[in-house]
Amino acid sequence: MNWRLLHTPPSTGAWNMAVDESILEHIHRGEAKPTLRLYSWNPPCLSLGHAQSFKDVDVARLRSKGWDVVRRLTGGRAILHTDELTYSVTGGEDNPVLVGGVLESYNRIAQALMFAMRNLGLPVEMKEDVGHASSMTLRNPSSHASSVTYINPVCFEVPSTYEITVNEKKLIGSAQARKKEGVLQHGSLPLIGDLTRICDALVFEDESRREIAAQRLLARATNVESILGKQVTWEEAAESFIKGFETQLGITFERGELSASESARAGELVKEKYANPAWTERT
Repeated sequence: MNWRLLHTPPSTGAWNMAVDESILEHIHRGEAKPTLRLYSWNPPCLSLGHAQSFKDVDVARLRSKGWDVVRRLTGGRAILHTDELTYSVTGGEDNPVLVGGVLESYNRIAQALMFAMRNLGLPVEMKEDVGHASSMTLRNPSSHASSVTYINPVCFEVPSTYEITVNEKKLIGSAQARKKEGVLQHGSLPLIGDLTRICDALVFEDESRREIAAQRLLARATNVESILGKQVTWEEAAESFIKGFETQLGITFERGELSASESARAGELVKEKYANPAWTERT
């Protein structure tokens, strides 16, 4: 239960996703410890789920705002990453935190997230027995080379099993991929700002549909500032995450950095995959 803790600077969507996958590969080869990475995005970035159609993206609106777009390794639907803390948990399938399948590991990690949020003063609850996790990429048991993605079509609005809510509104959304290299789970905690900004980056039939979607999202999701009536800094949230993982999961962290090999591989993955239209713009 000795893990590496990474704080990486705000970065593009392609780099952030490439780093998570590079870490996963290095853990699989025994070249890195299980890792909790805490990070943010610059510029703001719309991330699409693994199987989501690029046709959902309003490219003109996205570009006019100076936002990026990237496709995640994990499933689910679109998320606009801005004014948030993003976490990623990466390790082998036999790691005590991640062993036992999607829902078991979701539950363990959710306990740490619950502690972290309560430590910040948020009256959070955890959704149980909803029947599914909102965005999971599961390896096909018959093949290490393929996977199948199960998608809740409204996962950005509707809490799923072991996700964190306040007053029935979703606060933290998470997604997990279980691959031959190991397990990657990442998720987002929105700290401040207007959650409906994501609607400016998605395609709707007309503006009335866009407005309906925005109002529906406000009714079903929230952020830290809205609940507490004050701002919590990224650094404060990060320290609370660390405390939650240490206290609830018994992890001992060692602050680290990306290795030269991890950084180099991330650079390759940016070019080959995450900044490549053949990956991002799939329909």
